[in-house]
Parts: sequence; C-alpha cells; structure tokens
Amino acid sequence: MGHSKDAVDPGRRRFAVTAAGTTIALGAAGLAGLNPLARAQGAGRPLRVGLVSPQTGQLAGFGEVDKFTQAQFIDATRRGIAINGKVHPVQVWMKDCQSNPNKAAEAATDLILRNEIDLMVVGGTPETTNPVSDQCELNGVPCISTAAPWQAWYFTRGGTPKRGFEWTYHFYFGLEDVIEVFTNMWAEIPTDKVVGLLFSNDGDGNAWGDPKMGFPPVLKARGYKVVDPGRYQNMQADFSAYIAAFKAANVEIVAGVPTPPDFKTFWTQAKQQGFKPKIVTVGKALAFPSAIEAVGDIGEGISQESFWSANRPFRSSMTGQSAMEVAMAYEKATGKPWSQPLGCSHAMFEVALDALRRTSSIDDKEAIRDAIAATNLNTVVGPLSWARGPVRNVAKTPLVGAQWFKGKTHPYDLLVVNNKTMPGIPVQGKFRSL
Repeated sequence: MGHSKDAVDPGRRRFAVTAAGTTIALGAAGLAGLNPLARAQGAGRPLRVGLVSPQTGQLAGFGEVDKFTQAQFIDATRRGIAINGKVHPVQVWMKDCQSNPNKAAEAATDLILRNEIDLMVVGGTPETTNPVSDQCELNGVPCISTAAPWQAWYFTRGGTPKRGFEWTYHFYFGLEDVIEVFTNMWAEIPTDKVVGLLFSNDGDGNAWGDPKMGFPPVLKARGYKVVDPGRYQNMQADFSAYIAAFKAANVEIVAGVPTPPDFKTFWTQAKQQGFKPKIVTVGKALAFPSAIEAVGDIGEGISQESFWSANRPFRSSMTGQSAMEVAMAYEKATGKPWSQPLGCSHAMFEVALDALRRTSSIDDKEAIRDAIAATNLNTVVGPLSWARGPVRNVAKTPLVGAQWFKGKTHPYDLLVVNNKTMPGIPVQGKFRSL
C-alpha cells in the first residue's frame, strides 16, 4: 500500500493487494493467531470494514491520508474486538474510486457484494460520499461518511427533514457554517461587497450555488452584490469569460468551491489577465498542502474554511492522541505535512470502532446501524452525536476561517485567522488582503 516504515509495523499488520485491485489491511489477530484473551473467549469471524477512497485523480488530496488512518485503525484493533463473548479480528478492504462518482459506486457495490463488508466508511467530497452512500442505502449496509458539506450529501440524495435515510450517517459542516465563516473573514477588510461566484456543475458547486439554500440568497440578504456567471464543467481549460465578468462588475471578493486543478487554472489565468480581487476564499481547492504547493507563490493569501487543524483542542477516542499528536505522527510516517482531511478520516475510523464495540451483533446490520445512530463520542474533530441534528442522519463539526501563508517548517502553512464561530480554537494569524 505504499506505507513508509514508520507508517506500518509489519509485525502488527499486513497489507495485500488482491487481483481485483482491492487493498486489504489485516490486524495481527487475523494473521498470527488471536491473543490469549481472544483464545479464552473464543474466536469470532472477521469484522469486515469497507473503505472507498479517491487515491488517484483530481480529488486524491482528500484520499492521501486514508492509508495512514486505516493503519491507525488496524493498530487499534490488533487484538480484535470483543462482542458477545467472542473476539473478532478486523479486516479493512479499501478500493480506489479514482475521483470518479461512477467508479465510487462500482467500488462500493463490489465491497458490499463481493467482500460482504459489515460496515462502510467513506470521505472525499460529494463525488465520493454520495454514490457510496447511495449504494449502502440500496443494499442495507451501515455507512459512515464525511468530508462533504451536509446539504450536498443530504438534499442531493433525496433526503428531507421529515424523511432521512435508513443506513447512512454523515458528519461534517454545513453551508450555513461556510457562509458564516467566509463573511466573518470578509468583514475584517473594507471592500465594495461585490462577490463573484465560481461554482462548478458538480455536487458541491450546485449545492453552494443553489438559489434557495446556497450562497446567493444569504449573501444578498447580508448586503452583498452577487455576480454569478453560471456553472462551469470540471477540468475547464479556459476561465476567461468568468474573469471578464468579474472584472466588468468590479468584483473584489471571489468565493467558490472548485477542485484543485480547476482553481489553479482559474487563478493562473486571473493573474495573467490582470484580475486583482482583494479577497479570494474557496472551499475544497486548497484543502491540503499539495494543492497550495501546486499553485505556488500566487496562492499565498488565499483563504478558506478550516474544518480541521493541528491546533484543535480535541483528542482521539481511538488512539488517545491530541490533534497535534495525530498531525505529527502523520508527518513522521509519511514525510508530508499534515492536511485537513486527516482529522476527518481519523474521526471516521473513531466512529466505526466505537460503533462496532457497542453493537449487539456483527451478524445483524441493523444492530450496527443502530449503534452508529446512538453515537455520542468525543473525537479528534470534536464531539459527535447524531441526536443533535440539524437533520436526521447528520452530525455537525466545528468550522473556523483560515488563510495560507508562507511557512516556517513547511512551504506553506494554513493558519486559523478567524474563530468567531468557535472561540475555543485559537487564532494563529491576522486575516490579510491579497
């Protein structure tokens, strides 16, 4: 699976790639015999967890942390999980969705039908979470998802406040939180309050740009003029029309949710064409260090929501590590800077472990599902409980504002610059105009 020595202790777990391209992580209990407690209690069948991850393609930055957190989960369950007098070894089957919604659905179906998983975990924007969640809903398999604004996961899949979902549970922030965080930062710098929207024709773009529930109505109500040239197709080669529309309207703020490659194309062309807004605040595009490094020096000062950071005042229920310790362990194991998706991926496995430990039967998927629904857990991303809404099947996580600066130990650092929405998360810098 490409782990470094620090990422995987071969004496504790083993990884293999099957002919079908599925990567399986096996706990030591599943390889070299169960521990003495397990032998005394009796060995149960393996617990099978499925993971769909964008390991390749334009969303790979979201999935690059998953092998590390998968290894942490396997390490935490190396002695198996005791349920009803039997200790069950744990297997994690991972499939790469290639950043393609159709491939994500195929991967989920394969894990459900071929590998007969007991539980699915998935993250990495609506293009991954939604098709996987849909397959789990269709096949009656419990699913824990993250890393997609809850409206983009919920409403685009047909969820309503009166009728939620039976098998799929999601945790992340919502568009209401993004808008609050964005406008809190914008208020710190004088502008003409003209906002240009950069939204693509995908799950995120359509949710963020929705005329009823997205950015436009809220921004207008708060006194902003909105310039929306319409949806563009992912991997667009030319943003000249959008840039011209923004220049013509004297746009001083740009807001959007592009993929990393699309943002790099847009911002490079904006610089070439003399478009100089005071503020550019985007979701998804620069959620991880590799994305800002690909943009280069012209990316310094771009702002965004911060859905996880190493300075969060939370600890992992799975490893006992603080947020900073999880981040530093990742850097030591991979040689890469920590990234925001790390916290969500880690918490995804925290919830899975907690639910499996509390389930009454691994052979009853409804029991596993009910254990997920009853979650009340302090995680590395904060407290998680589906009992508190905002709608059935959704739990919210804290969100603050952040901005990219040249780093001291990394090429670039994402620093928290506005914590009005969550004062418990320390501010690390002052929000600056471009």
